[in-house]
Amino acid sequence: MCWWVCLLDHSHMLEADVILRGRDPREPVMAHPPDTDSDITLSEWLHGVREHRKGIKLDFKSLEAVAPSLVLLEPVLSEKMFPVWINADILTGPGGRATPLKAESFLSATADLPPHAVLSLGWTTGWTAGAENPGYSWDMVQEMEQICRDLPHAVTFPVRAALLAQSLPQLCWLLQQSDR
Repeated sequence: MCWWVCLLDHSHMLEADVILRGRDPREPVMAHPPDTDSDITLSEWLHGVREHRKGIKLDFKSLEAVAPSLVLLEPVLSEKMFPVWINADILTGPGGRATPLKAESFLSATADLPPHAVLSLGWTTGWTAGAENPGYSWDMVQEMEQICRDLPHAVTFPVRAALLAQSLPQLCWLLQQSDR
């Protein structure tokens, strides 16, 4: 299904992965690694979303895409007409093999977001069918809590649903640490 079909349905939010184009012009595009290019730029995508008043969750796959994307996002953020979530995997989680974005660098880049923006901070994860997969450990959730403790924004934690059952005490504890 093409992304623009979602603009016409009854969904309230759209999620999209953002990277910096791997060739000139170097600009934010909607793609997931290992892809390095796309047929739609973030600017074009935001224009379509704004017209249809959909909430958005931008999932950053590279730190270099954050700053130029936030510049493009400024008009959307100033309108406060729909939810805006800014997502990145900033820690290594259960089975995670991908390199997370550096937490300090990502949070520094997003520090000036307006208070109504939501930070969606996650872990890189992996999962193998038919195998015993470890859940989120106490060390993982405690590290995330320490990172989020003093953030001024509301925070949500994207987790791998298949790991929820074996991580319930840890994730409940994490959620109980703040009312944001």
